[in-house]
Amino acid sequence: MPARSTEAAAPPRASDTLALKLTSSEFTTTLSHFHRAEIARMAGWRDRLDRTSNWAITVVAAMLSVSLSTPSAHHGVLLFAMLLITLLLWIEARRYRFFDVYRTRVRQFERYYFAQIFSPQPDFASNWLAILGEGLRSPRFLISQRSALIRRLRRNYIFMYTILMLAWVLKITTPSLAREGAPIGFSASLLDTFRVATLGPIPGVAVVCGVAVFYLAMLAASFLIRDEDAELSFGDVHV
Repeated sequence: MPARSTEAAAPPRASDTLALKLTSSEFTTTLSHFHRAEIARMAGWRDRLDRTSNWAITVVAAMLSVSLSTPSAHHGVLLFAMLLITLLLWIEARRYRFFDVYRTRVRQFERYYFAQIFSPQPDFASNWLAILGEGLRSPRFLISQRSALIRRLRRNYIFMYTILMLAWVLKITTPSLAREGAPIGFSASLLDTFRVATLGPIPGVAVVCGVAVFYLAMLAASFLIRDEDAELSFGDVHV
C-alpha cells in the first residue's frame, strides 16, 4: 500500500481564487487594460529607438559638414563617424530587444484575440494565453543581439554607412577636398591614394583594407545572413 504523503496541501492563493471568480466581462476588461498597457510600453521603447536613429543621423550630418567643408579637415573624421555609428547601432540593437518583447505581446493580442473576434478560426493557437502568462512570470528576450543588429542595420544604418563610405572615398580622391600637398585625383595612381589614406602611424594600405573588410562584413550581414525570425513572418508589414 503506497505511503501517504505527510505534506499538507497548499492553500489556494488569493490570486488563484481571484482568477477563478472573474466573470467574462471582468476577464475582457482585464485583457483590454493589459493590452493598452503593453501598447504604451511598446511605444516608449519605439520612441527610444527613434531617438537613437536621430542621434546617428545627426552624427553623420555633422561629420560630413566638418570633413567636406574644408580641405584642411582630415579624412579620419569620417572614419571616426563610422565608429560612432557602430556604437549607436549596438545601443539601438539592445533597445530593440526590449522593444521586441512588448511588440510581440501586442501582436499576440492582435493575432490570437482581436483577429479571432473579427475573423474566427477553429482552434487557432488556443494556448496563447498560457504562453503569455509564462512570459510574464519569466520575461526573456525573444531575439539575440545578433538578430537585433541585423534588423536595425537593414532598416536604417546601412544607408548611413553607405553615405559615409561615399564621402570618405570622395575625400581621399578629390584634389579640392584633400589636404594641401596631396597631388591626387580620380586619375591619380593607387600609390598616391594610399598615401593620402594614411592615418597617423597606420599606413594607407592598411586603412583602405580595413575599411573594405568592414563594409564587406556590413553587406554580408545586411543581405546574406538570414534572420532567426524575420519581422515579416506574418504578413507584408512589420509592426
